[in-house]
Amino acid sequence: MTDPVLLSPPDVGPLEESSVLDALRSGWVAPAGPDVEAFEREVAERVGCGHAVALSSGTAGLHLALLAIDVRPGDVVVVPTLTFVATANAVVYTGAEPVFVDCEPATGNLDPDLLAELLRDLRAGGRRVAAVIPVDMFGACADYTRILPLCAEAEVPIVVDAAESLGATHVGRAAGSFGRAGVFSFNGNKIITTSGGGMLVSDDADLVARCRYLSTQARQPVPYYEHTDVGYNYRLSNLLAAVGRAQLRRLDDMMARRRQLRELYAKLFAAVPGVRVLADEDTAANCWLTTIVVDPAAAGWRAAELGAHLGAQDIETRPVWKPMHLQPVFAGRRALLSGTAERLFTDGLTLPSGSAMTEVQVARVLTEIERFLQCR
Repeated sequence: MTDPVLLSPPDVGPLEESSVLDALRSGWVAPAGPDVEAFEREVAERVGCGHAVALSSGTAGLHLALLAIDVRPGDVVVVPTLTFVATANAVVYTGAEPVFVDCEPATGNLDPDLLAELLRDLRAGGRRVAAVIPVDMFGACADYTRILPLCAEAEVPIVVDAAESLGATHVGRAAGSFGRAGVFSFNGNKIITTSGGGMLVSDDADLVARCRYLSTQARQPVPYYEHTDVGYNYRLSNLLAAVGRAQLRRLDDMMARRRQLRELYAKLFAAVPGVRVLADEDTAANCWLTTIVVDPAAAGWRAAELGAHLGAQDIETRPVWKPMHLQPVFAGRRALLSGTAERLFTDGLTLPSGSAMTEVQVARVLTEIERFLQCR
């Protein structure tokens, strides 16, 4: 029996093992220590930001960033409807209201034209728009060339959900470096992992200091435990930071491998009517996950049918994120929609994209896709 082919499993090896062992032997096993501090410096340098704070998750980073820019109950925060639920959940944690906006068909990223319309409508209605959170879908940066001026004109700060896009760029500028703050995720399936973890980056030293303070239960700098604010247990452990430092050293190679996989998929589907690779023209994406979009009328089959075929062969696939406006938890929330996110959810399929995939696994996936296509 063959082993399952997973969507994006952790890619770890001897370097991560030795880094964790060194950290363990150092005695620094708490959410503080030299590897945490070094990991912060190294990520900030990679992204080109002045400051960083290592956290227990990307979700924690979004929550703290929103608090640090003074998002309050009753405020509105604009969130792409096509995203993982954490983006919207972080808004709710603050007591603010997420308002959803649809995406561009070519990339799945926030649609700047709809954003401009939504910002005008919200301001005309007297709502305080406290932030916009663009999301870099599947490792391709949103169109910050258009988004930044729109938000600047509306005087609305940007917090970038770069959970999926470490290593990507937009017009030569690193993912996560746009707006007031950027947030990365190092969850187990991300392009680099710390098992669980995240990082907030910013050029705003005061914002990062505020987030660091809140992430350590808002403890005052006195010899005893004193708290004048409600804080959170959001810091990253030193052991996990050691894993992250090793992963960061391998990031470019892991991106190159995922790019290679994307090119193989693109070549396979190039002659298949009605099938395209999402954001395939973005050569600056990190290729975290490769997603195909299927027009069933042109292809003669549906994305879910390919997913079912591969699943029967123990090959993991996944639909595109179910849009937030369709989630029961957010039923009835305000949204400006074009139908694009719903079509991508229905017609999209994410294929195995992990940098640790062996040549045997890659050949197996491609062979099974070809078998499926030959039967259509």
